[in-house]
Amino acid sequence: MKKKTAKKSNKKIKEKCDYKMNCNGSGGAFYGLGFIGALIYYISTATGFWMGVLGVLKACVWPVFLVYGLLKFLGL
Repeated sequence: MKKKTAKKSNKKIKEKCDYKMNCNGSGGAFYGLGFIGALIYYISTATGFWMGVLGVLKACVWPVFLVYGLLKFLGL
């Protein structure tokens, strides 16, 4: 009996999550394309191996640089 109620409650939770998180995934595509572009840029401008490694790490967090640049541009 307990197993059946657990399955039913998990199903209800999943349905609620699917309903509230219904998105088409375009944000992931935007991040992925931005990651590839940032990776190409940072690696192509690297002057050495460790600068290339740093470029890979910067490419992982490129949205931080984007938001910082936008806020700086807007004067906030």
